[in-house]
Amino acid sequence: QVQLVESGGGLVQPGETLRLSCATSGIMFRIYAMGWYRQAPGRQRELVAVVTSSGLTQYADSVKGRFTISRDNLKNTLYLQMNSLKVEDTAVYYCYANLDPRGYWGQGTQVTVSS
Repeated sequence: QVQLVESGGGLVQPGETLRLSCATSGIMFRIYAMGWYRQAPGRQRELVAVVTSSGLTQYADSVKGRFTISRDNLKNTLYLQMNSLKVEDTAVYYCYANLDPRGYWGQGTQVTVSS
């Protein structure tokens, strides 16, 4: 059974830092591209960052220079380091595994940035 479990969200002030984790099980983690998405109230889910099986990364323009996606293939875990958080980063953040024949989503973790 495939399972993705996000953690690390919370309430922070602008300029502060959070590190999200996505623990996976039931997949050959190292061979799949992984991603972080987010969804704010009233908006569509959007791509934040992806990392391929070979380690290549890509980021949304809105988070470039502030967020870093990484993976630990020995721990089967995906990470998102979020620095210099802004109010507009407030959203539920979801982990995604690009498996075949379909992808899988985690349950999401809430990130709230507020003064």
